[in-house]
Formats: sequence, C-alpha cells, structure tokens
Amino acid sequence: MSQEEIRYWSKSTTKKFVIFGVPTLGTSIFMGFADVSLFFLYAEALLVAPFLVAVAQGLGKLTIAASQFFFGWISVAKYTKWGRRKPYLIILGPILSISYIFLLLPTLIIDFNDKNALLIWLIIWYQIFNLSYAVTTVYACWLTEQFSFDDRPKASQFTNTYNFIGIAIMTLFSMIILTEFKTKIQANPDIIPPEYLLSVLIFGILPVIFYYLNTFLMDTEPHFKIESSLFQNLKTILKNKNFVLTTVMIGIASLAWTQVGSLIIPFLENVLVFELIYYILAAGLFIIGILIFLYLWRRIVRRSGKKRSILFIFLSAIIFLPFTLLGLIQWDSNLIYGILFIIGIAGTIAGWYLLPPVFISDITEDDEKQTGELKAGIYKGFPSILLNIFQTVGLLIMGATIDFSPDVTVGTSTFSLGYILWGPICSLILVAALLFTRKFVQLDFDWEKRE
Repeated sequence: MSQEEIRYWSKSTTKKFVIFGVPTLGTSIFMGFADVSLFFLYAEALLVAPFLVAVAQGLGKLTIAASQFFFGWISVAKYTKWGRRKPYLIILGPILSISYIFLLLPTLIIDFNDKNALLIWLIIWYQIFNLSYAVTTVYACWLTEQFSFDDRPKASQFTNTYNFIGIAIMTLFSMIILTEFKTKIQANPDIIPPEYLLSVLIFGILPVIFYYLNTFLMDTEPHFKIESSLFQNLKTILKNKNFVLTTVMIGIASLAWTQVGSLIIPFLENVLVFELIYYILAAGLFIIGILIFLYLWRRIVRRSGKKRSILFIFLSAIIFLPFTLLGLIQWDSNLIYGILFIIGIAGTIAGWYLLPPVFISDITEDDEKQTGELKAGIYKGFPSILLNIFQTVGLLIMGATIDFSPDVTVGTSTFSLGYILWGPICSLILVAALLFTRKFVQLDFDWEKRE
C-alpha cells in the first residue's frame, strides 16, 4: 500500500472533522492562558518583575522548540500497535494537565511575598508544561495524514473553531475571575479564591478527556515503512528552500503575534480600565468575531489563494495595531474604543491562526509528490525550533518594552508607556513580514489546481 493510498483511506466526513478538532478545545484553554494570561497572572497579580516573567516565558519557548521537534520525529520513526501518534497522546496528555494546574496555583506552595520563589516556580513548571505541550505537534501531524489538501482549510477551520472557543473561555476566565483574583490575592495572599481554584481544576482535566476521546475515536493510521532516517529527512527539508523561507516568514510574524496575544488583557486592564460588565461584553465579541472571521478568511483563501490572503491579513494588522496610541487620549468612555479594539484583534488574529498549519501541510505534500515519502512529523516539528526562538525574542521585546518604558498618566490611570507602544512596534514587525512574504515565499502550488 502506498502512502498516497494510506492517507485517503478514510473519507473526510463532518464527523471526522469534529472528532479531529475536539482536542484543540482543551489545549487551547491551556495555551490561551499561557499566551494571553500567564504574563498577567505573574506580572500583574503576583507582582513578579515583568521582564523576568518574559524571560521565564522565553525559556519555555526554547523548551517547546526542542520537544516539538523531538516528538514530531519520534512519532514518525516508531510505529506501535496503537499507531504512530496515539501513544504520545495517552502519555503526554496527563503530564500537560498536571503542569498546567501547578503553573496556575503557585500560592498553594509558595509565599506570595517571596517573588524569587514565585519566579523559580514559574520557570520549572513552565518548562514541564512546554515539554508536554509537544503532544499538540504529534496530534497536528494528522492534518496532513488524514486530510487531502482541499479539505485542510476546512479541517483547520474546525480546529480553529474549537481553538478560539477555548481561547474565549480562557479570555472570559481571565477577564472576570483572574482580574478578580488579582484584587483578592493582593488583599489576602493566604486565601485562593474558590471560584479561581475550581476553574483551574476543571480546565486542568479537559485535555486528558479530549485527547483520550480522540485516541479511541480517530482511526489509527496503517503501518507503512519509512526508508529514510531522521538526518536524511532533516537534510531533505533543509534543502527545501521554500519550506525554510516559509518557516522564517512565520517566525518573523510571530515576533509580533506573540506580543499581541500576551498584551490584550493588560491593555484592557491598564489602559482602558475596563469594568466587569465591559470584560463580559469584550469576551462575547471576541468569540463571535473569531468565528465570523475564521469563515470569512477561509472564503478569501478559496477565492484569492493562500499567499494573497496572508498578505491581506498582514496589511490589516499593520493598519490596525498602531491604534493602541489612542490609549493616550482621555475618553469620556473607553467602551466604544475597546469594542473596536477587540473586533480588530479578532479579525486579524483569526486569519493568522487559520493559515500557517495549512502552509506547512501543503509544503509537506509538495515534498511528498517530489520524493515519494511523507514526512509530516519532521515538517511539523522542525519549524517549532525557529518559531519558538522568534517567539522568545518577541517575549523579550515585550518584557523590555513594558518594564523599561516610563510611566504615563491618562486621566486617573497611570501605566507603563509600553502598554501603548506595543501596537506600533508590532505593526513595524509585520511590515517586514509582509515584504519578506511577498518577495520570497511560495504558498500556492500548480498541483492544487490540477487536483
């Protein structure tokens, strides 16, 4: 049986799309917290120095760079009676959940006033969290193996729908429970608010349930022999100039998107000074906006192609992000500004998270058509090395911008000027990503039209 026959042995039904996508709900809650709220928890609520928090997050990104590559490779190289992917979902899922719970509950063990111990706790558990988060790389390899190229945008839409539902849940948690946690823990460090504790424990068990559900309901890929070794595969993909350039493009853009994700809530909290009802409205608009824009971007991809679509996404963000400068203006009410900000973020970030998985899957298939061998694990794992190095740099830029910028006062609110400057900084980064993509990257292939 050829690899081509193997990959299309299971029909892409709606049921298959749903089953494939469901684990993303649990892990997106985790990563939604790690990307959107972890900085807020440790820097704003627990009062660890922002730059040190960013350094700790950066170390975690380096860990995930290595672990995603390793597990992406080994899940291809080793075939078991459970197939190539499922054993790692079973083993890594519980470790991911345990590390998440400890990451969010440092004051169960650590004194609130011991900032050095809190920083060490963050570093240790964030490394374990990112090591086990490589389970998502193993899972994501199925996108190429289970779906044909014309089904991948739809499969990506399903996973991103779950993804942003999870992020919306975490955003709601962050905007309501975590912001209240900040007030309560600083007033009484010895008591963890029960609503916070219960939420963390519930969220903690979801990925285990979803990955185990996926393990038992998704078909196991049939066994096929892989002739080439890890180093042969690595040498092959490094010779794939378009793959390398696409990976660099994703990395450049992630310098900006990492900061955008981490600073949404601190911007609403410090600059716009949102009240509870505003946070609830913002979370609702965020999820609705994400779902709508996921659909719209997929339609644009169908009509205009992937390269033009990603250029449109970059251009939209380049125009929108500098509007954080309006936070220097004192408004009678920040609600309208905040609503427009949330809608703009939802529109741009939805497009970004829809397309990169499709880029890598299509390049993987393009390589297979030339070499006759499918290398989904290597192609999925290798970009994590460069991507997470870029994300680490992005986090350090963010931490330095927040920690070392002077304070400004707008109305009755005083905050770091960095909470304003991140928008223009990210916009300039995306200008570089747009120019690089336009000149160097190929994202649409002739065989797509033929098939």
